[in-house]
Amino acid sequence: MLQWKHERQGSTALLIQGARRVGKSTLVEEFAKREYKSYIFLDFNSASKRINALFEDISDLDFFFMRLQAETHINLYTRQSVIVFDEVQRQPLARQAIKYLVKDGRYDYIETGSLLTLKRNVQNITIPSEETRLTLHPMDMEEFYWAQGNETTPALLKEFFKMKRPLQDTHRKYMRDLRLYMLVGGMPQAVEKYLQTNNLQSVDSIKREILQLYNDDFRKIDTTGRASRMFFNIPGQLSTNASRYQVASTGDRRTESTETVVADMADSMAISLAYHSNDPNVGLGLNKDANRYKMFLTDTGLFVTLAFWDKKYTENVIYNKLLSDKLEANLGYVYENLVAQMLRAAGNELYYYTFPTDNAKHNYEIDFLLSQGNKLVPIEVKSSGYKTHKSLDVFCDKYSQRIGERILLYTKDYCKDGQTTCVPVYFTPFL
Repeated sequence: MLQWKHERQGSTALLIQGARRVGKSTLVEEFAKREYKSYIFLDFNSASKRINALFEDISDLDFFFMRLQAETHINLYTRQSVIVFDEVQRQPLARQAIKYLVKDGRYDYIETGSLLTLKRNVQNITIPSEETRLTLHPMDMEEFYWAQGNETTPALLKEFFKMKRPLQDTHRKYMRDLRLYMLVGGMPQAVEKYLQTNNLQSVDSIKREILQLYNDDFRKIDTTGRASRMFFNIPGQLSTNASRYQVASTGDRRTESTETVVADMADSMAISLAYHSNDPNVGLGLNKDANRYKMFLTDTGLFVTLAFWDKKYTENVIYNKLLSDKLEANLGYVYENLVAQMLRAAGNELYYYTFPTDNAKHNYEIDFLLSQGNKLVPIEVKSSGYKTHKSLDVFCDKYSQRIGERILLYTKDYCKDGQTTCVPVYFTPFL
């Protein structure tokens, strides 16, 4: 955001997009307070009729700005003030006005909104090209440490990753930190509740409220309930190790409208999609199968709560067992969702690859593929040991000329197993 402010100098508006409750409004207002002499914050969820009426005629910008200051009782200063359009999708005329406001050049402008609603509420308006877009993800593990007042550990983790050596007792501490992050997640309200109460059951209540909000949104975009059913079935889909999301498992048939529903779910940013690569190579997007994908939640804290949605609340005993790594369940799918979240937060698109075994009765699967330089980095995720990584071995033999480093992400300490680098999961952001 600072880079946009200093480099663009008002030549574009900044559009912050992200999922509901991810903290867009709070972040933007804090930025406005710190970086400008004054700011006007217009929340179009609650703006008055008079404020909304201002955007019906912006032919005289001098008069427009005078009325805006009169309505808000806030002075604006040339090149020292910012005007925030919060939830701008609620007032399409304000978004259309960005073209002319930016051209005028007196002030900076920041917009916030959900990508889904931004796309839908553009009828009969001119979409401005003068926008710099940024996506706000849930807090990553580094930011989770910061929230706890710990700025030392994130810097040390980067250095430990470069050293490529076992951490021994320190590894166990970092794994416990990671499991706590998995349980709380990165939604700001959940993190705040954890810091206030140190009670995971209270955190779970916050996450259930957010999930119910997402469910309400999905029922709005698809009144048949299909999007809602697909969303709530994500943990079940991942736990079966299916090679793609099976729409039929929700009781629905895959139709032409299915892909529209899935696209809307992705635009809500409550989920992330990993696409199958039909021919894994450095240009992963060139061989993306748009009809074959896996779904993940963008926040693993929400994922854990969704996985135990059948209970009235997720009892602390479940959380405590997860935290101590003693819950008797295969948690591979939870770690897979965590890795997906970490890779997306680091700016990667998600791709995976499956291919049949020799007897064609089962599939080998590479959980994630990264493209680095002119080589592929295949990643396999395990929730326990590393004694077998057959899929990774067979894949690397099959595509040996395309492979750079081969990575096994798991819960044990750093080591090398032949040509495979076994990396603790908490190092994922540095891959």
